[in-house]
Amino acid sequence: MESLRYLVVIVSFIATWIALRKWIGKAPEIGLQGFDMNKPGRPKVAEMGGICVIFGFVLSMLMYLGLMTFWLHELNYVGILGVLCTVLSMCIIGMMDDVLGWKRGLRQWQKPIFTLFAALPMMVINSGQSTMNLPIVGPMDLGILYPLLIVPLGIVGASNAYNMVAGYNGLEAGMGIIILSALGYFAFINGKQSAAILAICMVSALIAFLYFNWYPAKVFPGDTLTYSLGALIACIAVLGDMEKVAVIIFLPYAFDFVMQAASGFQKEAFAKVNEDGSLEKPYKGIYHLTHLALAVLKKVKHNVYERDVVLFICGLELAVVGLTFYTYL
Repeated sequence: MESLRYLVVIVSFIATWIALRKWIGKAPEIGLQGFDMNKPGRPKVAEMGGICVIFGFVLSMLMYLGLMTFWLHELNYVGILGVLCTVLSMCIIGMMDDVLGWKRGLRQWQKPIFTLFAALPMMVINSGQSTMNLPIVGPMDLGILYPLLIVPLGIVGASNAYNMVAGYNGLEAGMGIIILSALGYFAFINGKQSAAILAICMVSALIAFLYFNWYPAKVFPGDTLTYSLGALIACIAVLGDMEKVAVIIFLPYAFDFVMQAASGFQKEAFAKVNEDGSLEKPYKGIYHLTHLALAVLKKVKHNVYERDVVLFICGLELAVVGLTFYTYL
C-alpha cells in the first residue's frame, strides 16, 4: 500500500513537470499570455498553467484507482470519483474565465452560479457525515440539508475565496501546498485514506508547478487552477470529515473577503510598482490581504518586493495551520 502511494505521488510530480515545460513554450504561440502586473514594464508570461497541474493530478489519481481496482480489488471509490468530477468541472469554468480574459471574463455575480453546478457531483453522492458538532447547539444531524446546503456552500465559497488571494508569483501554489499538506496530514492520522491521497497528489503537482511559478514566474496558474484548488480543498474537507479544521485553516481567506467587501469588490490586489521592482500600496486603504502584507512589511523594511509579500502571506497561513494543529492534536 505504501509503495502505491509513493508511486502515484511521483507520477503526479513528473506528469505536471513535463506538461509545464511543454506548455510554457507553446502557450505564447497561441496567445495564452498574461501581464506580470507586479514587475516594471509588466512583462508577458505564459498563462493558464493550471491545466498542467490538473492533468498531473487527475492522471495520478486515475492511476491510483486503477491499481486499487485491478491489483488490490478494492472498488469503493465513489468519493474520489465525485471529487475528480467536481475538480474537472471547476477546471472548465476556470478555463472559460482565462480564455475570455480577467477583465472580460465571468462577472462577479456569475462565478458563484457557475461554481454551484460544479458542486453537483459531491452533492449527488451524498459524501461526508451529516452529523456536525455545532457551536452552542452541540451535535446535530443535518440530514438532507448537509449534501444539499452545506456541501455546495463549502465548495462554492472555497473556490471563489481561493481565487481572490492571487496575482503574485508563487502565492497560489505556495498557499495550496501549505493548506493541502495540513489537510492531508489530518486525514492520514484519522484514517481517511481517500482524502489523504487526494491531498498529497495535488501537493506533489503543486511543488512541480511552484518551480516554474516562483519569482520570476515563467507561467501563471490562472483561474483554471485557483477555482480547482479551492474546490478540491472543500471536497477533501467533506470527504475526510474535516470541516471544522478547514474553516480554521481558511481564516486568512475569510479575512480577505471581508476586506474586499469593504470596497464592493472593486479594488485590485496588485501593487504599485517602482522602477527598481519594489512595491507600494496601490490605495490609501487596505482592501486585500496583499495590501495588508505591503502595509506591515513597509513598517519593518524600506523596500518591499513581490517575494516578501508572498512569504508574508504564506507565513501567516503557516501560523494559522500551527494554531489548528495546537487546537486539534
